[in-house]
Amino acid sequence: MLQFFVIHGIAESAWARPYSWARNNISDLGHAHCALQPEPEPRYICSPEHGLMNVSFVALGVLLVVGAALTGGVLWRRGPAAAMARLLLAGAGVGFVLAGLAPADVNENQHVLGALLIMAAGNIGLVVAGFGLAEHIPAPVRWSTSLLGVAAITAFGLFLSHHYLGLGMGGMERVAAFPLLFWALAIGVRGVIRQTVRMHGAMPTERRSRACPGQYSSLRHPL
Repeated sequence: MLQFFVIHGIAESAWARPYSWARNNISDLGHAHCALQPEPEPRYICSPEHGLMNVSFVALGVLLVVGAALTGGVLWRRGPAAAMARLLLAGAGVGFVLAGLAPADVNENQHVLGALLIMAAGNIGLVVAGFGLAEHIPAPVRWSTSLLGVAAITAFGLFLSHHYLGLGMGGMERVAAFPLLFWALAIGVRGVIRQTVRMHGAMPTERRSRACPGQYSSLRHPL
């Protein structure tokens, strides 16, 4: 997930005209051609690093699909809520792949489908995920996951209705799209930290178990 934000920064810094998080859509970074875009808000788009950005979209989507498929019992409890959440989150991953393979100025219909999967399926997946996360996940993390999804869905509705609340078109789109990415990044970091703590906790036990046979043998065969 981190690669997306790094490449986002690289791609926006390559613009001759300053790229704006408020005025520009995220997908503007992936446009293959330089042109004036009249809708939904007029702006000139010219992204020299559009190829790199689209590769990042695809990579992000693949990682989301793989993550949803492989986390299994590590992150999710058994039941329909977890299964539905994983399916919807994987759908968001497919959306990123579609958006990366079809820039908005090349195949708008496919790109819009990808965006819908990201901001509709993905955010509904967040809401459901709060009820499907494993019991060892702290309760505040579970309910905040659902609240994050509700906030993102609300932002998506405001974005579609052109009510930007002072954030601009690009700003409201980010409120709708970024919570899923921040959540996935946070859950991933938490998993890595938890696994590291477990490994370090197991090391002293292994050392004691290796030391015990020698101690017992010295008791059985005293000098």
